[in-house]
Amino acid sequence: MEIIDNIPIKINVEAVQRKLHLKRQEDLNNIQQLADSVQPFLQPKALYNVCYIEKKLEDMVMINGLGFRSKVLRKNLDQVERVFAYVVTIGKKFDEKLTTCNDLLDKFYLDTIGNMALRSARKHLRTHLLSKYAIEGMSFMSPGSLTDWPIEEQKPLFRLIGDVEAAIGVKLTNNFLMLPTKSVSGIFFPTEITFYSCQLCPREKCDGRKAPYDERKAKDYGVLK
Repeated sequence: MEIIDNIPIKINVEAVQRKLHLKRQEDLNNIQQLADSVQPFLQPKALYNVCYIEKKLEDMVMINGLGFRSKVLRKNLDQVERVFAYVVTIGKKFDEKLTTCNDLLDKFYLDTIGNMALRSARKHLRTHLLSKYAIEGMSFMSPGSLTDWPIEEQKPLFRLIGDVEAAIGVKLTNNFLMLPTKSVSGIFFPTEITFYSCQLCPREKCDGRKAPYDERKAKDYGVLK
């Protein structure tokens, strides 16, 4: 497994403003101040393991001796032999900063800033993998992002990666959530056309949506409700 701990994160204040639909100058100034104050608390790190698919069953794939049950993951890996299991975090200091914030509005803003910083860190990992392994395109899936691949699959995923807590300080709880809370995990895999789990999720109201729901694609993947 490989650790990346020199991830540059610069909070894009204008992107935060657009995400929160803020227009008043007072709100914009507040976001800028919060972004500046939280910058020293960001400790982004990424950990990944290069893994190989050993067997493909109808709705399961065996990767490095571990089984992952998901129709969607199985279909996405149909022509794939090598994947990259990962965990990315912005560290526990941001969690502490968020917990000690007593202003509810500022806490909401900080939460959004943290989410965007985390996505930026994952994007950095993706760029690193594309460059190092000479891959033209890459997508990812995360346990819990779809009912087809439930959050319980975090447990074998962490086993697939290695000692995540010792490496970058991310712990898996008994409920399969991660601590620090601003952490993400999943599997990167090569693709010619970018795949988003959102395309298979019919939930209408979701702040994290990256692509519209595609009923035809959901039917093709065998997960149409």
